[in-house]
Amino acid sequence: AARRAIGAVLERRGRVDVLVNNAGIIVCGPLAHMTQEDFEEAMAVHFWGPLYLTRAVLPAMRDQGGGRIVNISSIGGLVAVPHLLPYCASKFALTGFSDGLRAELAREGIRVTTVCPGLMRTGSHVNAWFRGQHAKEFSWFAVSNAFPLNSMSARRAARKIVRACRYGRAHLTLTLPARLLARADRLFPNLTAEVVQRVSRMLPAPDEEGGGERRRGWESTSPLAPSLLTRLSDRQVVRNNERLPRLGRRETFRS
Repeated sequence: AARRAIGAVLERRGRVDVLVNNAGIIVCGPLAHMTQEDFEEAMAVHFWGPLYLTRAVLPAMRDQGGGRIVNISSIGGLVAVPHLLPYCASKFALTGFSDGLRAELAREGIRVTTVCPGLMRTGSHVNAWFRGQHAKEFSWFAVSNAFPLNSMSARRAARKIVRACRYGRAHLTLTLPARLLARADRLFPNLTAEVVQRVSRMLPAPDEEGGGERRRGWESTSPLAPSLLTRLSDRQVVRNNERLPRLGRRETFRS
């Protein structure tokens, strides 16, 4: 499928100047409820997908004498975050692949940019997957993604990513909290580990009754989400085409 996609672009345009690997999936919840399939799915989307597309596009970029590859990883690919283990494990794999790829392709004029966004206001929280105490997991996830000082709008992030691609930057970490967390982990790894462990203790415990079921965000609403606390993120649901079923809650997310 990757070869066919690249072949179609080459047939129509004659060259591929930029490849952006941006597809993503996320399952939020305690490890006790994560399945083997959750990990395999995350690896398929975040690692194998970019690998297949990169291998498919390299011959064309080599023939044309250069190109740009942008891999959208995550702060979760630099610092492991509790209740997001499949996501973090696969994003760590993508970060390592992207960084190694950059070193190997530099001599061929192909520049690789590794992007590690922090929390983004994309509206995708309504379609994220949740396990465990679904409403509580969705609440902390949605609220943390909505605070303006803690997160960044998708449009602003896109502009920064395009600029980094244009100038062939090696790394781009988006949002100030993400940059501070990554720097703290490099300088004070033991202290950062202790802080993350304390944060993990404050997150919802496993739910023995129904916690193994996987539900979407829009199926896991609570008084906190959607609410005024999540308003900035909820506005992006329709703007970014995060489709929702025709339920009563849909109008709340639209507001």
